[in-house]
Amino acid sequence: DNGGLDPRPGNSSVLSGAEIPEDTFFRNVAYKGAFGGSNWAAGWTALDQYGYLADSGTPGMITIDSNITNDTYWTADNEYLLDGMIFVTDGADLYIEAGTTVRGAFGQDLDASGLVITRGSRIFAEGTAENPIIFTAEDDEGLTKDDVGEWGGLVILGRATTNNATEATIEGVNEISSDPALVGYGGTDDMDDSGILRYVSIRHTGINIGSSSGNEIQGLTMGGVGAGTTIEYVESFASGDDGYEWFGGTVNARYLVSAFNNDDAFDWDQGFRGKGQFWFAIQDSDQTGRAAEMDGAGGNETGSPYAFPVISNATYIGPGVTSTPSGDSGQMLQFRDNTGGAYHNSVFTDHPAQLVDVEDVDGTDIDSRGRLEADSLNISNSVFFDFGSGSTLADISSAPFVETMLSGNSNTITDPMLRGISRSNNGGLDPRPDEASPVYGLAESVGDSWFYSTNFAGAFDGSNWLAGWTALDSYGFLGSGLVTDIEDVISEVPESITLKQNYPNPFNPTTQIGFTLPQSQQVTLRVYDMLGREVATLANREMFNAGQHTVSFNASSLSSGVYVYRLTSQDFALTRSMTL
Repeated sequence: DNGGLDPRPGNSSVLSGAEIPEDTFFRNVAYKGAFGGSNWAAGWTALDQYGYLADSGTPGMITIDSNITNDTYWTADNEYLLDGMIFVTDGADLYIEAGTTVRGAFGQDLDASGLVITRGSRIFAEGTAENPIIFTAEDDEGLTKDDVGEWGGLVILGRATTNNATEATIEGVNEISSDPALVGYGGTDDMDDSGILRYVSIRHTGINIGSSSGNEIQGLTMGGVGAGTTIEYVESFASGDDGYEWFGGTVNARYLVSAFNNDDAFDWDQGFRGKGQFWFAIQDSDQTGRAAEMDGAGGNETGSPYAFPVISNATYIGPGVTSTPSGDSGQMLQFRDNTGGAYHNSVFTDHPAQLVDVEDVDGTDIDSRGRLEADSLNISNSVFFDFGSGSTLADISSAPFVETMLSGNSNTITDPMLRGISRSNNGGLDPRPDEASPVYGLAESVGDSWFYSTNFAGAFDGSNWLAGWTALDSYGFLGSGLVTDIEDVISEVPESITLKQNYPNPFNPTTQIGFTLPQSQQVTLRVYDMLGREVATLANREMFNAGQHTVSFNASSLSSGVYVYRLTSQDFALTRSMTL
């Protein structure tokens, strides 16, 4: 009883190579033996109480140094170190528990570390506001927003369409592996499902990848990712390259944060056609790119499908109206290479140069001016304020035809009255508008049922959804006294009925089922087994108000397996499946 008992293995071969049992009773783990990196005997056993156990409460570090080819579960009682570029492949699913930390080992060029979800495989990284999933550097002790390029980043590859004439391979990573099964992206399935990212913070990425210079990858890179994928509440913090980049695809995303990244906050190309709502960018004053670099194609600019993303409720804060940052910061928004797109109900502020640049190439019809004049490029119902290039719509436009578009779509130059836009970790960042802000009452419906209806422009209302899970919060940038209780959030009324994927999923034994209603009505929510037998009634003709709702489901009395949950009323029936 001298604290010398610790049955956990060190970094040995038993930490990998386990076979996956065929029986669903068994939990899938990567290691052999009863213990991985943590000691589950700590805290509750006589072995611990009587002094036999070593310092076993410390989370263990499990090194991942080979590709993941079977369904795998990473749990919050361990940390995981990516040693090299790790590919999830062969149709495997990677499940990451809320509260888990994943670290990228230091190494650059061909030895760079990162995580790649290949086509046909999926990632289910489902954190919460209280227990986010964090991807960060191997040693992030004392790192700041200025520490970029400590590891590679997260890459998701899917089977959705792009406008590439031939199959593409993801840049940078394709120099580490040339196998199309590992680095290829794109296809014909615009509803392709690559999994779920929810409450995920990705920090200090952007080291050089591959054998050529200039091959940094983004915090989150998406190649041909389909609309069956769920991406919401994701942060890219202190990347040496872009915060996010979409190479084609159709994936939609809500609640994205791009903070203090050295290149573009958001970058799309190759025919990207996703939707986005509640996007937030804050750029650093010393080095940055554009808040949004928007390209239509990576090669043939006449290739179809044309890029046409639709974004609503963005708040982009530039590097400062008096700053002189290095990098491509000459424009806040740049449209080029035949991209279209739309921004609605947004706020753009605090930039030293020009706001909107739309490419105009004489004698061609493959520039973005052509898309604008075809009514496929618009900015509407948005607020602009504090730009170095001037204080009128003409001043912030690259050409008269851009000013004509802006002035004809209910855009205004006025102070959005944001509460704080400090870039120092002094608690001075609060991008919520003041109650008297002109952003209220400005927004109009996007006309698409995917978007939540709001009465405000910009990414924030009375609640700061950055609080609790972001590096911006944990590193001290956010102000104190922020509203974080979900009951204090001014609800956004959806335009259609939706039944969300439960989370976490898979689960044991509890999970949350969410749904949205555009108006008050009675609904029934029931759970069935795969033989169609009802196993639980969670709501029986109960009245719910318009808005977003969450119902808890405890399946402790049920056997492991796949179940179906069904939301019905007099006018509709929606069904999804979940795994216990």
